[in-house]
Amino acid sequence: MVKELIGATIEIVDATNKSLIGKKGKVINETKNTITLENKKIILKNSATIKIGEKIIHGNTITKRPYERIKG
Repeated sequence: MVKELIGATIEIVDATNKSLIGKKGKVINETKNTITLENKKIILKNSATIKIGEKIIHGNTITKRPYERIKG
């Protein structure tokens, strides 16, 4: 389970919007449904698969607010 995304560098490995695939960046903000990268690109969690380090995460598994994910 991913605890915190803000500050992490991610890469989009799959998305319904194919133009996002391959985009990389540092996460500067996160809401229940979105991730915002440092280049101001906003990604919908439920429509993307992201890579953090060697970990692949399907966005629909983390559609919670960050503090809700930490609580369990």
